[in-house]
Amino acid sequence: MPNQHKKLGLKAFILLILLSIFSCSMADLEVGDMAPNFTLEDQTNSMQSLSDYKGKWVVLYFYPKDDTPGCTTQACEFRDATERIIASKAVVFGVSIDSIESHKEFAEKYQIPFSLLSDESGRVSKQYDSLNDLFVFKVSKRNTFIVDPQGKIARIYLSVKPQGHAEMVLNELGSLQQTYQ
Repeated sequence: MPNQHKKLGLKAFILLILLSIFSCSMADLEVGDMAPNFTLEDQTNSMQSLSDYKGKWVVLYFYPKDDTPGCTTQACEFRDATERIIASKAVVFGVSIDSIESHKEFAEKYQIPFSLLSDESGRVSKQYDSLNDLFVFKVSKRNTFIVDPQGKIARIYLSVKPQGHAEMVLNELGSLQQTYQ
């Protein structure tokens, strides 16, 4: 009988993990929805609120972990596109559940000129359907949202590939801005 309990316990645990994965990956936000407001601290200890950027285009990208290969590629591509993003009258924010100190080291190491927002609780990542929460292990998903000047979600990218993503977002931002006018 004890072996049956162990087997049932393991099956229940695996089922809970699978349910958690699938329930976390189901996107509730859609294009046209109001982007959930947030206030988070960045690597310079400044508070950033989405509502402060009403009237501007916002690129909000979620990423798993500072200073890992894919996240570094993605951050550096956005860094290299910063002048074009500013010229398009937009602002970019990177968001992960890493600490402010981790963001600070990452930003200094790679000269990241935009705000990296610390969402240690995972609350904002969860609001944006961008959190993998496996009980004791949490990590932000690699999703990106373009928010229009009225605060509505204009474009959603799920499970993006880091390489080439910034260019794709910039191209889409340009198209969205032309149709928005």
